[in-house]
Amino acid sequence: MLPEYDFSKGERGKYAARYAKGTNIIVLEPDVAKVFSNSEIVNETLRAVVKIARSSASRNAGHRRGRRSKSFSLA
Repeated sequence: MLPEYDFSKGERGKYAARYAKGTNIIVLEPDVAKVFSNSEIVNETLRAVVKIARSSASRNAGHRRGRRSKSFSLA
């Protein structure tokens, strides 16, 4: 690495819109980031959670007792 870099001709946000279109950035809390060291592990774990939740939801479809959270959807 160089001790100094020249950004005087740089253009702020040049690729920001393009990057935002194809990316979904999630910020993990520090305690969670310690457990999940990379995005591959996070994605595998979340897929497993969704699979379990969908399986559980389909088994309990006829037995609704409580309210569902409005912020969580398995669609």
